[in-house]
Amino acid sequence: LPFFRRYIITTIWFLLGIFSLVFIIDFSEMSNRVGSLPGYTLSTGLLVTTLRIPTILMQTIPFIALFAGMAALISLNRRYELVVTRAAGISVWQFLRPFVIGAFLFGVLAVLTLSPLAAWGSKKAQEFEASWGATNATRAENAIPWLRQIYGKDEAIIGAKAVLDNGTRLLNVSVLHFDSDSRIVLRQDADSATLEDGYWLLKNVHETRSGELPVRLDEVQLRTNLKREFVQESLEKPESIAFFDLRRKIEAARSFGFPTNAMETQFHSMLSLPLLLVAMTLIAACVSLKFSRFNQSRAVILGGILAGFLLYVVSVVFTAFGNVGFIPPVLAAWVPVVVAMF
Repeated sequence: LPFFRRYIITTIWFLLGIFSLVFIIDFSEMSNRVGSLPGYTLSTGLLVTTLRIPTILMQTIPFIALFAGMAALISLNRRYELVVTRAAGISVWQFLRPFVIGAFLFGVLAVLTLSPLAAWGSKKAQEFEASWGATNATRAENAIPWLRQIYGKDEAIIGAKAVLDNGTRLLNVSVLHFDSDSRIVLRQDADSATLEDGYWLLKNVHETRSGELPVRLDEVQLRTNLKREFVQESLEKPESIAFFDLRRKIEAARSFGFPTNAMETQFHSMLSLPLLLVAMTLIAACVSLKFSRFNQSRAVILGGILAGFLLYVVSVVFTAFGNVGFIPPVLAAWVPVVVAMF
């Protein structure tokens, strides 16, 4: 119990430290990026940064487990507590059990609480950024989505730089209309597009036709046969879906004929996260159990950090392969974790 308590306290301190560091960096970066917008205020900037923090923390959870395990074990070594424990006849696997259990519970807590919070906070943060009056406020990692629709004789491709409300509201929209020979006959650029019942409602539209002057319109209705569920499944990112909703989203995507590799990989990655943290803790134990009263070997500690970083990189690479279907999602999520634990 004392070892388990020590691990939990150390993990909480590392979590608070990473939270503070990420908060300062993200707030500074966001202030430089959107601070000049008319709708931006200090209070809303702090709120948006807070909403974004869980998403960023999910990426740092494995390293928090690694560093917390190393710090707790090195601290126990310096206080002779591990020496006394071994002298009492307790094996390494016995006194490592509290650390392994703590890492597993930390992973379960992250999946059940931090993941849904990250999905919700990410959507709310995008809504705030959009309300500040700039459609380019969204981050560069948000790839521009494209939708193709055919309604009667009209064939159009719809692109947007930002997606809100699960794909039913688009910002900074471009619509390209094609004729039967696949030539562009009309381009519509709009500030926003909202999917209504049977049509897209485009606002503040600039229409451009070949050989004609551009025309500005306040609103345009673009007829469509796309359903809300179809648009949501085609535009929603796996990272923005809460863990509890992933299975339902996977089944819905299959019903529309969409590939589900990315969502399945995300689902299994969430399932394997607790064991990934256990693997990180075991790596920490490998480089922290040798007794040293004053200074632990820097080379050994550096080796542990590099090993944990390598495991994380391999997991990310396997996840990328699983997202595009090169390998099955189950293998993409579980093979790096199982191999590392062995």
